[in-house]
Amino acid sequence: MRRPASVLVSGRLVLRRWQRQDIDALARAIRDSHDHLLPWSLLAVGDSRDVATDLVTTARSEWERDEAYKYAILVEGLVVGGCGLMRRAGPGGLEIGYWLHGDWTGRGLVTEAVAVLIAAGFALDGVEWLEIRHDVANVASAGVPRRLGFAEVKLQTAPHAPSPRMPGESGVVRVWRKTRP
Repeated sequence: MRRPASVLVSGRLVLRRWQRQDIDALARAIRDSHDHLLPWSLLAVGDSRDVATDLVTTARSEWERDEAYKYAILVEGLVVGGCGLMRRAGPGGLEIGYWLHGDWTGRGLVTEAVAVLIAAGFALDGVEWLEIRHDVANVASAGVPRRLGFAEVKLQTAPHAPSPRMPGESGVVRVWRKTRP
C-alpha cells in the first residue's frame, strides 16, 4: 500500500485526514490549549486561525505529495488533537508526531492514536521502522513510545540548538524506534 487510509478507527477515536471544514474546530483547540502547547509546539505561536489554516492546507498538500499523512484526532466528532506519519525519518522509516488539546490529556488518547498509526505505518510498502522524537524535557511525550514498545535509540542535539525554538525545550531530542515485527 502506498498511502494509509484517509480514516482510521479505534475504540474511542477516529483519525481522519484533515479537511478544510476542520479549520474552525482546530483553531479553537489550539486557542484553548495555548498554555499547554506553548512550551513545546509552534502551534501556539501566532493567531490560532492562521495556524489552523496553514496546518490544514499544508497537511493536505503533503498528503498529495506523499510526504506526510496527518490526521485530526476526533472523539465523538470533536477535534481533540492531531497526529501523523511523516516521511522525513529516512529511507525505510516514518516519523510519528502527535499533540493533544490540554483538556484531553491523561486519558490514553495519544497512546491509542499512535497505536493506530503504528499499524497503518507498517502496512505501507517499504516501511521497516517507525520513529518518535521529542525534546527530553517533554516528559509526557516520552510515555507514549515507552508504553507502545519503542526502544530509545539515541539522544541528539536538536537541529535548531543551541537555542531551543520553544520555551520548554532543552535543545536535546530523544529518539525512539520501533521496527517492523
